[in-house]
Amino acid sequence: MKILIVCNNAYNRGNGMCTAILKLCKQLSDRGVQARLMASENPDPDGPRPYYELKHFKFPFFEKIIYSNGFRYAKTDKKMIEEAIKWADVVHLEEAFPLEITAARIAAELGKPCVGTFHLYTENIMANLGMRNARFINHLVTQWWRRSVFDKCKIVQCPAESVREHLVRCGFKSELRVISNGIDLNCGRSLENTAQPRPPYRILCTGRLSNEKSQDTLLEAIKYSRHSREISLVFAGKGPKEKKYRSFAAHLVESGVLAHEPVFGFYDHEELNRLAASAYLYVHCAWVEVEGLSCLEALRSGAVPVIAQGPQVATSQFALDERSKFPVKDAKALAERIDWWIEHPQERAQMSLRYAESVKKYDISNSTDAIIKMYQDAME
Repeated sequence: MKILIVCNNAYNRGNGMCTAILKLCKQLSDRGVQARLMASENPDPDGPRPYYELKHFKFPFFEKIIYSNGFRYAKTDKKMIEEAIKWADVVHLEEAFPLEITAARIAAELGKPCVGTFHLYTENIMANLGMRNARFINHLVTQWWRRSVFDKCKIVQCPAESVREHLVRCGFKSELRVISNGIDLNCGRSLENTAQPRPPYRILCTGRLSNEKSQDTLLEAIKYSRHSREISLVFAGKGPKEKKYRSFAAHLVESGVLAHEPVFGFYDHEELNRLAASAYLYVHCAWVEVEGLSCLEALRSGAVPVIAQGPQVATSQFALDERSKFPVKDAKALAERIDWWIEHPQERAQMSLRYAESVKKYDISNSTDAIIKMYQDAME
């Protein structure tokens, strides 16, 4: 079986979609499936390269915003795309941008089946362009994605049931199949949760520092917490909001709300695993999220989560009960959940074990089996 995986950008550290794509390539290779990646060139000259390497397309006016959010567009090389699709048995489209639109059209001309993965809501993009509430524009873009790419796929992978339900409401016509992107259970499982039931209580928040990830909700919540001076915040990520959030955090320290200065940093997987294993709580504030693998990776090490819940946040599916959920952007509700867990250390210790156990159903091995089955069904 020969699979062509098409995406604009696969080599940005800290981008969940890139991580999922590279893990898929490795998993397929380990199973003996021939998988070739078509993507833009790796900005790291010493890093790995895609099999079909496309030039970087610099988007007029918006390139700085796009790059600060960890994304790159690829130039559409029709000759290379046609060569790659002729080789493939199945074309796997990871987005719905001009590169994938061209690939879908050429695949149809050559009679090659396509499958797709819905990695992004349009709100993920519009929020970073300052248009969070542009419902009409989001609707138009979603319909453009549907007509130009996803309706041309035999099957569309939905990382969560809530994503499938959203696509049904939007009129998607292809078969919609729920398959988690999955995580490696062996990575970080050897680390036991070492969080201490005494201050300072480490609260870990991972993800790109951007509008839709909404880390300012956590900073705002600290002002309402009864235990604010006993809390140590760690923000693992980088992004366009870093300067603003650092300033917000510094103000909380200067005003006496926080006794421990928040830590901002960018960490590799091993360091993140250690942070999660020592975290008393893991807080996920995003108001739009297709899956949220960084949350699963924290739970793997026994971190107890408090996750934003909203109509476009699939991550809240990982919460085992209401104590680990709060309404999106509701800082006071988040503060209440944080205080409850701090004041109930025995319950937190018990739930730490349950959360570490709960991630087993998201084993990347099972996800890979399901994706290979998707390819086989598309070929038939």
